[in-house]
Amino acid sequence: MCGIAGYIGTRFLDDSRLEACQASMTRRGPNARGALRRSWSDGRHAVLLHSRLAIIDLDRRANQPLRLDGQALCYNGELYNYVEVRRALLAEGAPPFLTNSDTEVLARQLSRHGWSGLDACEGMWAFALLDETDGSLLLARDRFGEKPLYLMRTADGLYFGSEVKFIAALAGRWPEPDLDHLKRYLVNGYKALYKRAGTGFFKGVSELPAGCVLSIDKAGRETLSRYWTPTRDPVEDGLGFEESVTMVREALVRSVELRLRADVPLAFCLSGGVDSNALIAIAKRLFGYDVHGFTLMNKDERYEEAAMVKEAVSALGLRHTVVPIHSDGFLKGLRTLIRQHDAPVYTITYYVQWLLMGAIAGDGYRVSVSGTGADEIFSGYFDHHNAYLAAVHDDPGRHAVALADWSAHVRPIVRNPYLQDPALFVRDPGERRHIYLDAEEFAGFLTQPWHEPFEETDYSAILLRNRMQNELFHESVPPILHEDDLNAMYWSIENRSPFLDRKLSETAQRVPARHLVRNGRAKALLREAVRGIAPDAIIDNPRKVGFNAPIQDLLDTTDSEVRHWLFDDGPIFEHVRKDRIRSLLERGTLPNSRSKFLFYFLNAKLFLEEFGG
Repeated sequence: MCGIAGYIGTRFLDDSRLEACQASMTRRGPNARGALRRSWSDGRHAVLLHSRLAIIDLDRRANQPLRLDGQALCYNGELYNYVEVRRALLAEGAPPFLTNSDTEVLARQLSRHGWSGLDACEGMWAFALLDETDGSLLLARDRFGEKPLYLMRTADGLYFGSEVKFIAALAGRWPEPDLDHLKRYLVNGYKALYKRAGTGFFKGVSELPAGCVLSIDKAGRETLSRYWTPTRDPVEDGLGFEESVTMVREALVRSVELRLRADVPLAFCLSGGVDSNALIAIAKRLFGYDVHGFTLMNKDERYEEAAMVKEAVSALGLRHTVVPIHSDGFLKGLRTLIRQHDAPVYTITYYVQWLLMGAIAGDGYRVSVSGTGADEIFSGYFDHHNAYLAAVHDDPGRHAVALADWSAHVRPIVRNPYLQDPALFVRDPGERRHIYLDAEEFAGFLTQPWHEPFEETDYSAILLRNRMQNELFHESVPPILHEDDLNAMYWSIENRSPFLDRKLSETAQRVPARHLVRNGRAKALLREAVRGIAPDAIIDNPRKVGFNAPIQDLLDTTDSEVRHWLFDDGPIFEHVRKDRIRSLLERGTLPNSRSKFLFYFLNAKLFLEEFGG
């Protein structure tokens, strides 16, 4: 894991800008810095900057930019199957390798096969590949968007970087905040943030789409190409449940095996759920990895899962560290995190997850493993149960069983009022108000009218599958990955997500939707895939928790100093009505959606204080 930044265009950047950029890149790569300048006779200039967090081949020989065959590579990420790709390259006649790094493998793969060579690669990446001869540039991002790559185009060229602050340093100015996107965040929440390409918290700054390469030729012309496209409706209806389980198990085990490759120790994020325990159990029991799990513990009974965590630690024989959630310095910490993210923090989960990453770093780890993507690949959210009930509605026997299971296991714990109706999607398959819950109310908090209807991409005729793919590529996983990356990078940690594996994802897509939910439990395939590996008590536990905390556990909104700060005049009240915030706080304990809105408000206020507007 590293940081990359650069520029290509007609401007010669001052050394002071390069130095300022590299200074801001230290957290992403504390082990080494590298820089490369190139100029051509036609007046074009290029800069590549790199900061290294050494994970594979710790020797300085693997530092970047890595120059090979007239090309220079700056790379952020990991090529997990670099051993296999290197073996294939040698079989094709490639010369002996000079390092043991995955970076050199990627560079040689690109040199020999061009960007089409990415099809053979499994991993996460954002990279810049500069042709030092003609000044052409290739930018690319991994299939799921695990690694960020921001772009800003100006009259003089293209700036790019792992974080917006890197671009600002190189350009010598911060772009203006995008107030429309800030309102999108306030009203519709984090699931709306990646719905539309080109939107972001700063005007003129976008992200390179996941699964894409951007080619800039020697004349500065850009071509965007997609090297991987998610499969659409590839379901094989004839697959039985047990056969599907076997396929998933094989793909998941292989994914974990690849992601255990590192020359430094790995830590695991441990909850009481099946996602993290599936990964940990495979690492521990199948590969003999000495697992050290780190767990956030919450006093709120809605999010507390100590019993299941204790079961996992005992059954698997894990080393274990508990990280208590505390409210000390909350506002100061939130401001720090907003500066790190160059954006509001998307959910309160990722404030407390930042504390978890700090504990992992404090124990000397430089890699963490998390369960991101399991809910979207195997099903896991409450509305998936409603979609499943709609999917089996035409089969009276199966539907009756599913409804009884839902009534026993889901109805007692679901809080969203729309999802308390088991026939929600039977009556209206297009119902989506449960996603932007109370958006109309929150729009009324703004000083000017703002509304944006819910949209989704058409991936599948099967409602459940379509929702899961939208969550994977537009709604849930993109914001999670954004937060995962920046929280980990604050502490100079690489975060790995084994569920975001091409083969695993495509395998799960082949499986009929009827296999996704069983006995009132989502993730039926994942649960059975790790049966006999992970503890049965966790596999059979229907309760979904996840890392979370109510805002009022972290901020005492009755405290006079907090109240004074909340209502102090500032740029936020040009966009949000102060009287509506006062009324909100007068309600006392806030239900879930309003608690989220208060957190959004705090972030929007701090964001505008830090970045203007």
